Amino acid sequence: MLVLLSEWLTKYLTVFNVVSYLSFRAVMAILTTMVISLLVGPKVIAELHKLKYGQVVRTDGPQSHLAKTGTPTMGGVMILGSILVSVLLWADLRSVYVWIVIFATIAFGSIGFIDDYWKITRHNTKGLSPRWKMFWQSLFALSIGTFLYFYAPSANETTLVVPFFKNFMPDLGLLFIPFVYVVIVGSSNAVNLTDGLDGLAIVPTALVAAALGLVAWVTSNVNYAAYLNIPYIVGASEIVVVCTAVVGAAIGFLWFNTYPALVFMGDVGSLTLGALLGVIAVLVRQEFLLFIMGGVFVMETLSVILQVGSFKLRGERIFRMAPIHHHFELGGWPEPRVIVRFWIITFVLVLLGLVTLKLR
Repeated sequence: MLVLLSEWLTKYLTVFNVVSYLSFRAVMAILTTMVISLLVGPKVIAELHKLKYGQVVRTDGPQSHLAKTGTPTMGGVMILGSILVSVLLWADLRSVYVWIVIFATIAFGSIGFIDDYWKITRHNTKGLSPRWKMFWQSLFALSIGTFLYFYAPSANETTLVVPFFKNFMPDLGLLFIPFVYVVIVGSSNAVNLTDGLDGLAIVPTALVAAALGLVAWVTSNVNYAAYLNIPYIVGASEIVVVCTAVVGAAIGFLWFNTYPALVFMGDVGSLTLGALLGVIAVLVRQEFLLFIMGGVFVMETLSVILQVGSFKLRGERIFRMAPIHHHFELGGWPEPRVIVRFWIITFVLVLLGLVTLKLR
């Protein structure tokens, strides 16, 4: 919005030309989401307390978590709200990628909101049934994949980039659509599973988003893209603003979500943030990079799959409890130790992921 306004104002005052610089808008996107989160956070938390929108805690989980019962949830609304405002203000709204992100934010945010609301109002831990949740996630993910396949502005949109292989970048063709579905839905649910401890999911989300923002920047530059031998995506630079908006919103939310949390993001936050990471990875053609950098999310998801599979096939559990962060808790690790160590692991994986861009 401000990009279009600044282009008109620059005719009269050249100082407004600063808005055209991507670096300026990226920084402003971070600051905008941070300020919004910090300002509205106390009001949102107070309102959630007033409405009694408190967390419903599983009775079969770590006993220390029972003290969290009643902690306001659905705090993800401030994350999504700040991201939408920041993107609408600082991104170039002529970019189709920006509108794809806005669509994903609203679509997956709606799923998460309904899920959280039903959990609270119906006083159970199930919320929206898994079947309907998966149906709507699938519908929205397939819609994004189909749109990108038929209307993508870049010729490289369906290219698959494989880490460590320099000259192996096949065109997925129609397989691109189901591939996008797997990436977005998988990422959405992976972050959702990880969001079980105070601040555990939000910091890895910020780290991965920051790295994807860097990737989006080099992807949108024809010279850097050629140097790294990655697809050059026309207009991908606007994704940088989206990524920095996510980082700022995450930092602002962490102010209230750090241990011991004053508020939880709920599914409205975790499902949407996961979907956004998946969408951004698809847009910059770095799905495998997301898999590497989001290794903590992958580990959490695999622990659940292995736990359920082992119990159904052999009647035995592999872990003390899944997702795996509960396994370490029940093994004697204090919650803050689990959280910080998972943050450190993510930081290392993000660095390793970025290194793979050159080691090809």
